[in-house]
Amino acid sequence: MDVIEALKQVVPGLAATFGRSCEVVLHDYRQGERSVVAVSGEVTGRHVGGALSEIGLAMLARGEDAEAELNYVTRTPEGRTVKSSTLPLRDDDGTLVGALCVNLDVTALQQAGDVLADLAGIASAPVPATTFTDDFDEVVEAVVRAEERNLAKPVATLTRRERLPLLKALDERGVFAVRGAAPKIAARLGISRASLYTDLAECRKREVRR
Repeated sequence: MDVIEALKQVVPGLAATFGRSCEVVLHDYRQGERSVVAVSGEVTGRHVGGALSEIGLAMLARGEDAEAELNYVTRTPEGRTVKSSTLPLRDDDGTLVGALCVNLDVTALQQAGDVLADLAGIASAPVPATTFTDDFDEVVEAVVRAEERNLAKPVATLTRRERLPLLKALDERGVFAVRGAAPKIAARLGISRASLYTDLAECRKREVRR
């Protein structure tokens, strides 16, 4: 039986084991931008047919080298603090086909920890934000905005020389591993699809040369 189909039966029971603060999300990367095929619990607000996050994109980018990401902490756009683990799923040939994600809402624990840290005079470490959404366009936009902040200028104003490092960074973050992402990026950069594919091929060629 396909590993994704087999785990669909496990998702509800796994979420119920950890209670109301837990959400379990099953991704099938073969479904492209609508990778969520099963979800139980309400932490990130996603539903079947929803999108993978930046974390999922990064796992896609690693491909065969993808490893389990355990106990990392992120923050949702709504301000929830979420402790998560993402486990890569492979078919019989070892090809990465999806991921099983367990998300725990630890907002109350984080707030209590902040109070104790404040009392002790210890600065709390900032929690990075992650885009959890059903809309893949929002994930793409979040990734582009992050790189835009690094560049300190609008991506639509970049010259080709400036654009190539940006495309390389987006490629490394796994954006182009999802079907349908390239046209969205091209539109965001204000260039044609043909120009984007040409520039992306140049980035990858340079990487191979190294």
